[in-house]
Order: sequence, then structure tokens, then C-alpha cells
Amino acid sequence: MARSHIAVALGAALVAILVVGQLAVNLGFPNSESWHLRLDQSYDGTQQDLFVSTKQNGGLVEDRSQYLIGVGKADITGPVVELNLMGYANSSQVGTGLRQRLYARAFIIGSPDSPSERIAYMVLDTQSGDTAIRNGILEGLRALGPEYSIYTKDNVAVTGTHSHSGPGAWLNYLLPQITSLGFDKQSYQAIVDGAVLSIQRAHQSLALGTVGAGSAKIADANINRSLFAYLANPAAERARYTDDVDKTMTLLKFTRSSDGKAMGILNWFAVHGTSMLGNQTLITGDNKGVAAYLFEEAIAAEGNVAEGFVAGFSQANVGDTSPNVLGAYCEDGTNQQCRRNDSTCANGKSQDCHGRGPYFGLNDGGAKSCYEIGKRQADGARSIFNTASFTSISGSVRSFHTFVDFSNYTVRLSNGSLATTCPAAMGNSFAAGTTDGPGAFDFVQNDPGAPSNPFWNVVGSAIAPPSKAQKACQYPKPVLLNVGEANTPYPWSPNIVDIQTLRIGQFIIIVSPGEATTMSGRRWREAVHNAAKSSLLPSTVDPIVVLGGPANTYAHYIATAEEYAIQRYEGASTLYGQHTLAAFINATLTHLPYLSDEKKGVVPPGPSPPDNRKRSISLITGVVYDGAGFGKSFGNVKTAPKSTYHAGETVRVAFVGANPRNNLRLEGTFTSIERNVDGAWTQIKNDKDWEVVYEWKRVNGLAGTSDVTVSWDTSFSRPEAGRYRIRYFGDSKSVGGKISAFEGSSGEFRIV
Repeated sequence: MARSHIAVALGAALVAILVVGQLAVNLGFPNSESWHLRLDQSYDGTQQDLFVSTKQNGGLVEDRSQYLIGVGKADITGPVVELNLMGYANSSQVGTGLRQRLYARAFIIGSPDSPSERIAYMVLDTQSGDTAIRNGILEGLRALGPEYSIYTKDNVAVTGTHSHSGPGAWLNYLLPQITSLGFDKQSYQAIVDGAVLSIQRAHQSLALGTVGAGSAKIADANINRSLFAYLANPAAERARYTDDVDKTMTLLKFTRSSDGKAMGILNWFAVHGTSMLGNQTLITGDNKGVAAYLFEEAIAAEGNVAEGFVAGFSQANVGDTSPNVLGAYCEDGTNQQCRRNDSTCANGKSQDCHGRGPYFGLNDGGAKSCYEIGKRQADGARSIFNTASFTSISGSVRSFHTFVDFSNYTVRLSNGSLATTCPAAMGNSFAAGTTDGPGAFDFVQNDPGAPSNPFWNVVGSAIAPPSKAQKACQYPKPVLLNVGEANTPYPWSPNIVDIQTLRIGQFIIIVSPGEATTMSGRRWREAVHNAAKSSLLPSTVDPIVVLGGPANTYAHYIATAEEYAIQRYEGASTLYGQHTLAAFINATLTHLPYLSDEKKGVVPPGPSPPDNRKRSISLITGVVYDGAGFGKSFGNVKTAPKSTYHAGETVRVAFVGANPRNNLRLEGTFTSIERNVDGAWTQIKNDKDWEVVYEWKRVNGLAGTSDVTVSWDTSFSRPEAGRYRIRYFGDSKSVGGKISAFEGSSGEFRIV
């Protein structure tokens, strides 16, 4: 997560606390009667009832490589306009439309002869997992009835792809809410409802099948954006690895036994969701959203897989990775590489230092680079999928989850000494941002001293002054924001974190709440591998260990102690002090025996984290009303298409629009590209497709008028010659609050 415009964020926080505090005293907290509207619960093209298992318990199965497997996918696209995007913490990055719908993808694996042995791993096209989201999902599953009582906090993992171009305002803690002006129930509920629906669909699709693991190297989809910190790790340790980021994608393939068809894939690969730049304002799933889209579209066209095939591209140890593979350069006229140690340019500041994607130089907000990095991941996954060298997964299904308070957690270090973690805090270099999204003012990465601008000391003290003990515990990080001890008007950041690990036979998934750096992930995986090898699995079985996250709650970064000492962005954003990684490893290994075949008993739940959903502030205004304008109707065409286009050109049509927040059209679409075939119009593309862009623009706030522009870039799919049209589906809100659906259609045009 990149932190730019932090001055605006912190200033807004102080003002918000004062203003909203007074409002709360006089008026109470804001309340929204309607969180969002959905059109229907049907899922176009991927309803999975064709392979619903009539038995959730498959009966006794002697073959330990046979599992109950299920996959599901559902729409989680929240408000695409007038809401801050989550990731760059840039208050000026407010949504203006949609390039690609967002999804929740769920994968269920269970024992055929023991219904209690089951896990559900979720991949959401969001910046991260989150406490509020996870609580909502678990509540939604309970509401589905006894059949879904098997899915609990212990076996449900909620991970995010770490996209920085989705709508925000859905997180549990105040710090990430600041630039979004608080918490938005519509944004939150869209994610929760879609996530629950994805698990429901996966559950309904359960069938006997097998799980295979494969891997491949993807050489050109990520680099290390914080190499100076990585090089602080011991040389002998670094020498064990050929690359300074993990280049290997690990993939699970789910194959139905009844017909041998693949139901889905789930893979792990480390690359930041920052291909889409901080200056663009269209909603997308970033490069992993592209990868999943490309894989699913290609595999569906082949027709040799199960209906409703789902491809999950999960994040891994993402912390210091970047998709901007050309490196970081100064955009100050010098075109020089940024200084390695602190990512600054000739003027000593970081604002001009930017990472460059493979198609740097295009004025497209990073869209083409994003598509390319997604394609490289999709191609890597296809290379694994099409190979025969899969390792069969066999054995028990186990999971554990607990909460641990990291504000003062004692851990024994490798040298035998005891150390403790600290209440959460952010350092100076957190405000500097990264080469993927630079920060503001006089902050730079690798800054262990106090900022020269006294404003920041005042702001930090106003939030929660750090004690001498906190400063000593966080050393050598200078405490800029003492968020772990800031609780006004409710907690700013988590101190209580999720510790969760899942097991399918010899395959073990570490579920990480934070963004582990490359070396942190390697150490964590190795520790679990060694422990599983020595005491969890038969001596003849080699564990396969992956790390997925950020998940369940957002605990920012997890750097090694050596990287922490450097205090670049990743170290400054490691909340609980220099022993954060050691604490996560220790807490994981402490509970790892619960994954063994023999272990009985219940994992202690640990302390409950705060649930801030009902007390979260919101300064986000709703839609008041829409107006079409004098003499016009909603859906009227304002800019018509040309009569003829060549394949490869972009078609644009503008309509008299209305605010898309009136109806998110979940499981539906805002627009449709249609072709005339034998006199009938047939949809060939909609707003889930990368090449179709939906943009909304306010024309007059007082009159409530707005325009919608739909663009279709035909260079992606090179459509056949023929007759086409573009349709727009909208919903307008009257002065009295009534919401009415309408449609608009362009005139016919030809592609030749």
C-alpha cells in the first residue's frame, strides 16, 4: 500500500475528528437506510448447478487424494464514482468510472468422509482482507442456515489481490478510512454480499475430485522496488536465492473425478497491484484482475473444462515487489535512475521518482502496462496448467485460526534471547511512499531521523504522543504516527492480528495479515516447511508451503529485522517493531501442531479485535437527485458513433446519464456491446471486459445532470466485420428519492 498525499490525510483526520465529534454530540452518527441495490442473484454464464453434489458428505473414501472440491465467483464491484480509491491514500484519486468489474473467487476443499474437515480460501479483487469485511462474510454465511455452519472463522481465509484501483471506504480501522472520508456502507456491503455469494456457489458446486500442485518461473512480471533494504539481509542468506524477488508461481489445479474436467485453479505469485497509477480514476482489479480475466476467458473458449471454471490469482509475499519492471526514474527532466538508498532525485525529494511499467510513456494511467503484467501472469499460469508434471496432493484437511495481541507479544529469537513487539506505529518513511506511489513534502525513504518540517511533530503528537517506552520499542524507527495507541474516536490501526494456517495434505497455506517482504516470506515459509517436515507430515513427504495475503485484517507490512533497520517504506510501515516477523513466525509455529492428523481440541480463540462497523464515521455524501436537463431524457445519445470503424479503432458514445451509485448493477452491467446476427442483437462484450470503459462525469451539480461515455477499444479482440451498437443501462434518482431504471442505445455502426 503506497502512502501519497499524507499531509492531506493527516490534516483531514484532525479536522474530521473535531467536526465529526461535534456532529456526533449534537446529531449522532450518520445512518444510511439503503446500502445498495442489486438487480438479481443470478450469475450470467457461470451458474454452477450442473455440477452440484447431492452429498456434502461423500461417504467414506479410502483414496486420500480424493477431496470434495468446489469453486465459485461473484461480483463485488462497489461504487465506481465519487469514492476515493483504496491503496495510494491519495485523497484526490476519486472514482470516475469502470474499466473492469471486481470479483470474489472462492475455493473450497474438504474431506469426503468428514464434513468438519474443510477450508474455504477466498481471493477478492480488493486492496486486502479486512476485519470488518471478514466479520460481514461470516455473519452472511451463518444467515444462510445450518448447511453453511461448517464455514467459520477457523477455516475461512479472506485475502485480497492488493489492487490499488478499487473503491475504498470499507475498512475497519480509522487510518485507512481517512482519505476516503470514512466508511461507506454501500461499498462495504457490495464486497460482503458478493463474497458470501461466491462461497455459496462454491458450496453448491462441491464434487469429488483431485488437487494437483505445479509451479513455473515467471521471469518478467516483478522486480524489487526496495533493493537497498533487501541487500541489508545477510549475504549468505541472499546467496541461497537466484533472484531478489520470488519469481516462482505455485498453482493448484482442481479436477472433477466424474469426468476429468478442471473446475478451477488457484495460484500464488508476488507482485504489487500498482500497475494502474495513482493519477488514474477508473475501477479495475489491476494486474491480477487482468490475469484472472484472461485465463478464464481463454479457458472457457476451449470448452474442455467444467462450466463455471474459476481462476484465482492470489497475492504472495508482495511487500517489496513492483510490477513497474523497467525500474524507477526521475521525471524531473534528467531521466536518471532514482537514488537506490532513498529513492530521491537531484533535488533530494522523492516526488519525482516513479516506477515504470513495460509500456511507460503512454498517457493511459498505466492501463497497457497493467494488461501486460496481467498477461504475463496468465501466460505463466497457462504454462503450468497445460503441463503434466503436477504433484498429487494427498492427506488430511486441517486449519487453525486465532487472534494474537501484538502490542506486547513476547518472542524468543534465534539467539535464545527474549524480545517483545510494540503497539502499532508508523515511521517517517511511511509518509515518503514508494516508487510506485511517492509521498509528499520532505519525507524520504531510509530516513531514521526526525522530519525537518515541525508540522509533522505537531500532527503526530496530536494523534497520540508516543511514550518513552514506545519510542524505545520501535527503535530505530522514529514514531511519526502512534496509531496503535490512538483510539479517538475509535482505533486507528490493529494491534490484534489474525494468525491462520490451512493444510490440504502436504500443501500448507500461511495466511498473512500483512504484506510480507520477499525475504520475510522466504523465512516464514521455510520455518513452517521445516516444522511440518519434522513433526507434521510423514518423513517421506515433502511439504509445499505458500504464503497468501494480505488477508483477514490489514496489518500493513512485515519486514525482516535487517530491513527494518534501514527504515525504507516497508520497514517504516512494519507496525509492531523490529521483531514483527519473528512474532508472526513464532505465533504460527506455536499453533502448527493443530494441523496434524492426531491433534485434538480447539484452538484458543485469543482476544477479539474491535469491530468498528457501527461506529465508523462517514463524511461521504449520498446521491441527492439526478436531472436529465431541459428537453432531454435519460439515455439520450449526446455523441453518436461514426457510421464506420476499422477493426482496431476505438468507438465512443456519450449518453445523458445518471449517477451509477443509484444501483451498482451487481451481477449485471452498465453497458453492452452488441452485434446484429441474422437480424437479432446479441451481446458480445460488457463492462467486465477490459476493452470496454464506462466513464461518468458530473455536468451540473445544482441541476443534477451528468454524462456517461462508453468506449470500446476494438484493438483487443479485433471483432469480425458487421453491424454493431452500444447500449447503456442506468438508474436515475428523483427529488423524492425514487430510483428508476432506464436504457439508452446508440445508432448502428459498422466495423469493416
